[in-house]
Amino acid sequence: MSNLAEKNQGLNTAFHLIDFDNWDRKQYFYYFTKMLPTGYSISVEIDITNTYTLIKKQNRKFFPAYLYLTSKLIAEQQEFRIANLNGKLGYYEVLHPSYACFHKDDKTMSNMWTAYSPDFEIFYDNYMKDQADFGKNHGLLAKPDIPPENNCMLGMLPWIEFKSYSPIPYVNINYYFPIIQAGKFFEREGRKIMPFSITIHHAVADGYHVSLFLEKFQCGMANPQNWITPL
Repeated sequence: MSNLAEKNQGLNTAFHLIDFDNWDRKQYFYYFTKMLPTGYSISVEIDITNTYTLIKKQNRKFFPAYLYLTSKLIAEQQEFRIANLNGKLGYYEVLHPSYACFHKDDKTMSNMWTAYSPDFEIFYDNYMKDQADFGKNHGLLAKPDIPPENNCMLGMLPWIEFKSYSPIPYVNINYYFPIIQAGKFFEREGRKIMPFSITIHHAVADGYHVSLFLEKFQCGMANPQNWITPL
């Protein structure tokens, strides 16, 4: 496969072409983009107790841990990294998380993104540096650097304990990355539970692929010692 984008100053933007004629999703992609364009959204509840407890014991923030685990699992599933770049269908090696930065002073939000790293410590430091450098910037973009094309919307609504979440696009665009949203935590039988929603284009992923992701996400939250470095 061809590499169409080089890594720029450590930021992985590598893109690989898909051999469409021999792609195992060729017929499904055509059907769900041309004949019956379809996407779907699934909301579940995730037990985050173990990860939340460990992170707080380390006096660190849960949100960047959530961003990291989500991005790490996306990097493990090609279905979630498919894109149309300059008219060519392919997949990125990784997606960098894009998220909202909330301003308490005027209750507005700005877009922020952080470079993904497979190393949790590096990613956490990247996130904290972005917050220190740009977190107080108002406007649509908090960070002056334009987000890379391989950025993925990962959000959290800490004010809403939702049962379902369905983002609605208002334009017809070739967008195949997942949209992921978490909600307000709540307690159940001594466990901390987080509403969690994933929306995806049916052309690139079926329910089976989403189920794999959700299973690994719950497993990761239950076993933070496998990806969070002890301090």
